[in-house]
Amino acid sequence: MSDWIDVMADAALDEDGHALADVDGVEVAVFRIDGALYAVQDVCTHDGAEIASGRREGGEIICPRHGARFCLKTGKLLQGPAYEDLPCFPVRVEGGVIQVRDGRWD
Repeated sequence: MSDWIDVMADAALDEDGHALADVDGVEVAVFRIDGALYAVQDVCTHDGAEIASGRREGGEIICPRHGARFCLKTGKLLQGPAYEDLPCFPVRVEGGVIQVRDGRWD
């Protein structure tokens, strides 16, 4: 299990924004959706491209390279050409700071 990694001040992340963090060598994107925080690996499962800069539609993100769609709340693949869900990461606010960690091996 990894340690919690500071991302940014909670107040600094807008509803429509995202933040990136390196968590044990994995690039993680944190999003605020309807006031809640969600974190996914910043990589499209189709071809390994970053995904955080893609267009958001509600709780979905669209890969900027080939249009794969994912649910940011669950990581679930909604539309190809990707073939796997996005890995999700635990995210919390501690002392006014957004934190994430790699919980995949817990």
